[in-house]
Amino acid sequence: MKTQKFDINNLRKIRLGYALAFLLLLFSYLGTLYANRRFVAQDQRVEHTNQVINKLEMLLAKINEAEAATRGYYLTGIRGYLTPYNNIKENTDIIYNELLKTTADNNFLQQQLPQLKIDVEKRFSLFTYNISLFERNNNKINDSLLAKQPESKATMDRIKLKVAEMQKNEKLLLAERNKKVQKTTNSLIIVNIISVIIAAALVIFGFISHAKENKAKQLAEKKMLDYQDELKLRIEELAAANAELVRMRAQEKFAATGRIARTIAHEVRNPLTNINLAAEQLMSEMPANDENTGFLFDMINRNSSRINQLISDLLNSTKFSELNFTKISVNELLEQALKEANDRIALKNVEIIKKYSTDICDITVDNERIKIAFLNIIINALEAVEDKPDGKLVLETKGGKDKCSIIIEDNGTGMDDDALSRLFEPYFTSKPNGNGLGLTNTQNIILNHKGDIMVKSKKGAGTTFIITLNTTS
Repeated sequence: MKTQKFDINNLRKIRLGYALAFLLLLFSYLGTLYANRRFVAQDQRVEHTNQVINKLEMLLAKINEAEAATRGYYLTGIRGYLTPYNNIKENTDIIYNELLKTTADNNFLQQQLPQLKIDVEKRFSLFTYNISLFERNNNKINDSLLAKQPESKATMDRIKLKVAEMQKNEKLLLAERNKKVQKTTNSLIIVNIISVIIAAALVIFGFISHAKENKAKQLAEKKMLDYQDELKLRIEELAAANAELVRMRAQEKFAATGRIARTIAHEVRNPLTNINLAAEQLMSEMPANDENTGFLFDMINRNSSRINQLISDLLNSTKFSELNFTKISVNELLEQALKEANDRIALKNVEIIKKYSTDICDITVDNERIKIAFLNIIINALEAVEDKPDGKLVLETKGGKDKCSIIIEDNGTGMDDDALSRLFEPYFTSKPNGNGLGLTNTQNIILNHKGDIMVKSKKGAGTTFIITLNTTS
């Protein structure tokens, strides 16, 4: 009878223990869930503030970009500088509409944005008027155009001031929200501490069902390891897909550049042919002993030939060509490229560091074309370190998974993000005597071999080119 009573009491204690455990765990779970929800909500508010600040920066950047485009047009008279300008106005309207939606809960910004819109519209109206005035004056800057500059500057200053005020308002909101996030974090820490205390209180009860829990734990660990393996596989697949996407985008951009180049060539060469024919006709009708006229005709012919050569260079640097494939060691190709740059290396006193892999397969490429690509990059690197007393050029090769990687690194001047994003654009160069087609041609050669080329650079910290080629044709 006593044994039966003991069993009943023991059963009641077990049930009571389970009930207490359930209630404590439920309390811990609800507390953690509440704190997590508050943290997520606060984090979303912080992200919202950052988005507003970034969009204001983007709006101001677009206006600066439009100003830079028109300034380039005034300085050079080249209509191509206005190519990005045509889409900037539309982009600013999109950003403005996004700001209106994003700041619907901010009365201050809702009041400021319409006035900002008026100033932006006025700035673009001034752009349009100044461009029209510039073109009516035969692409020359006159007093009328200069007279508009104070008004343009005043409008731009108002825009900058309003953007700064709105950003300041959002930053104040951001500071307040950060404080709230910190409070929420502290609350979460308290909840976690309570959870730890609860867990410690349940240790005694846990020993009772240790065997059962241990089995469940092992099963959970196995599931976790399986999940980690699956997650790692998914990450690798995602990384591969992302690399392929980057490669496809580079190819699409290069193809688009080629199409633009062919269009430009067609549109320029037709009137150029007419100019040449007209010049020849005029020359045949002019007196043969007129030296001044002969000099002018010679000037026309020389500049016409120069324009035609520039077009040919642009087309050659942006079109795919037939390749003569042969198998060769990538290390040997690098050595050949270095040999052709020996004079520059000796002149600039640059230290060459070679990290060639010996465990690497040969590559099947057009030797001369790939050597040109390597040489273009090497020459750019040498020019980047010419003003440094400790200039270094590192050449490294790696192999693996039917791929061969060539890494060319210098410790030169490096590039900012804007220059890096435009590096392979035709005619983009920071060199006083460069034509801006060397790296365009380099990208063409690599893409023509179905390879990849990536660039990493930081202003003042050097540049690294990473070329990946297939080891099989």
